[in-house]
Amino acid sequence: MMAANLPVQRPPKAKLLCVDRDGNFVQVARSKFIDFADHGDLLVANDAATMPASLFGKHVPSGRAVEVRLAGRRSLAATAVNHFSAVIFGAGDFRVRTEDRPSAPSMEPGQELLLGPLRATVEAVLGHPRLVRLAFDGSPDQIWSGLARHGRPIQYSHVQTPLEMWDVWTPIAGPPVAFEPPSAGFALSWRMLATMRERGVHFATITHAAGLSSTGDPELDSRLPFDEPYRIPHSTVKAIRNTQSLGGRIIAIGTTVVRALEHAAGIDGFIRAGEGLATQRIGETTTLRVIDAILTGTHEPGTSHYDLLRAFIDGATLHQLDLELASHNYRTHEFGDSVFIEKQAEDDDVMMGSRLVKSPDIGLSVAGRRLLPL
Repeated sequence: MMAANLPVQRPPKAKLLCVDRDGNFVQVARSKFIDFADHGDLLVANDAATMPASLFGKHVPSGRAVEVRLAGRRSLAATAVNHFSAVIFGAGDFRVRTEDRPSAPSMEPGQELLLGPLRATVEAVLGHPRLVRLAFDGSPDQIWSGLARHGRPIQYSHVQTPLEMWDVWTPIAGPPVAFEPPSAGFALSWRMLATMRERGVHFATITHAAGLSSTGDPELDSRLPFDEPYRIPHSTVKAIRNTQSLGGRIIAIGTTVVRALEHAAGIDGFIRAGEGLATQRIGETTTLRVIDAILTGTHEPGTSHYDLLRAFIDGATLHQLDLELASHNYRTHEFGDSVFIEKQAEDDDVMMGSRLVKSPDIGLSVAGRRLLPL
């Protein structure tokens, strides 16, 4: 795969690689995603808008330049902005790979950081020299004002153009609680949703504070995703129950939706409305109780987003997915191409047969639809 290096949310040539419950593959234009949702299905998306969570400033004791990337908080409440977990970087910016950034100054409780108009104090070091809990001075209004005036979107070196806030807000963006964009939602458009509604496909949202995708530090990255708060409206719970009772599928738009809904379901699989804190890591040993399929970006092996896909498909199918993405030059990262994956059938239900149609003249049936590969 190659990195998507332009901040274009819905490029006209965006591709979609689909994997059905029997392990069959098909490639289509991403705009064809609407053909993979059936009458009675429910799409659930994350409506979180992205915060300006990158703050440049100074480590007061040493006088050294730092970048603070806000990484978590315990609640989505607008007033709960005095305390954040954060990852600290040394001097430099997004033009340098996170892996190559200079180390941050030594952080100790009680030390202060000056971040533009904001002042923060290190409350604790959270098991790693670069991961800290910060307490910001001021009222919630003052902190929000400081973030809006001084903060920037968190950005990585594969996109060399400085990002603006509108680049990282999905079409359905609502409350600004995400630290990085819930970028699977970039594929959506209001026209697409209107077409789906005409076809009897339903739509609902949750709000989930999407966190950091990378820190550049292998030890820290192994702890991703950090704990992330979410909120599930009563209307979404009702829509999920109605869909399930009528035999429709729950389709997650992005990994954050999977994490929130599966955490809210608990052991009994019964989703409850309200706020929660997703603390689990979804992977190969996870039994999905709510989600039947996922639309997501193309993720690199070794990341927590990639490991989440193991809850949907087995290792052999995931390996084949990697090969197809690489051989057809799919673009990765937040502005890249997408995959659509149905939860794999149980072993005794899997139909034998070819997993990939290579000839452009041969159609492939995926979830009851006959489509032509690109």
